[in-house]
Amino acid sequence: MLRRKIELTLTDWKNNPDRKPLLIRSYEDDMVKYAPTTYKALLRETFHSIPRQLSRENKKFQYSLVKQGGRASAFMGVLQWIEDAGIITRCYNLNNLELPLDGNADNNVFKVYMSDTGLFVSMLEPETKFDILQGNLLGYKGAIFENAVADLLSKAGRKLYYFHKDSGLEIDFVIRQNNQCVILEVKAATGNTKSAKTILKNFDKYHVSSAIKVGDYNICEMGSILTMPHYMLMVIN
Repeated sequence: MLRRKIELTLTDWKNNPDRKPLLIRSYEDDMVKYAPTTYKALLRETFHSIPRQLSRENKKFQYSLVKQGGRASAFMGVLQWIEDAGIITRCYNLNNLELPLDGNADNNVFKVYMSDTGLFVSMLEPETKFDILQGNLLGYKGAIFENAVADLLSKAGRKLYYFHKDSGLEIDFVIRQNNQCVILEVKAATGNTKSAKTILKNFDKYHVSSAIKVGDYNICEMGSILTMPHYMLMVIN
């Protein structure tokens, strides 16, 4: 029995020397199999750039991070194909925090989230799932939790929006709730929400009076901010 296990392990290593999870390899194989010929050369690079994009402080998708000198004209069709295949979801930046959200969205400025958070984790390293359970994640912790919230909102039928200004003001997600524009901040555990507080204090400028903070919290209403644990985000509809 032991000898058979060793043989199977050696066979898997020979067929998969880069140690990619079989889930990732199957996605790669399917993309190359079904995508138009003109996209095949750029598919893997675009697909594997997404974790790097989300690890950055400014998570706006940048074609230059896919390939040095990359331009939208070269990668736009590839990215659209991956989105149409249901692998990713875009989150668009808003020019203003006003309803209707889609009318204020900039279609050229967006973040890209994986439609399956388990797939996203698998793309990092095989041991990442153990790091999550042990609480050993640092930089990527926020990206994983943010992706999970994006996944949940998207599957609830919501189109995704966020708000970012060059001044440093940034809100993870913006949603319509009770016919109001509501800002939503995601924390892996707890943390300060400086941008949310700035927006709430300047109603005449931003026209927002409510915020939701999701993280390692109990349900609590503190002034204009409602806190809740991650798993309860499903009930905001």
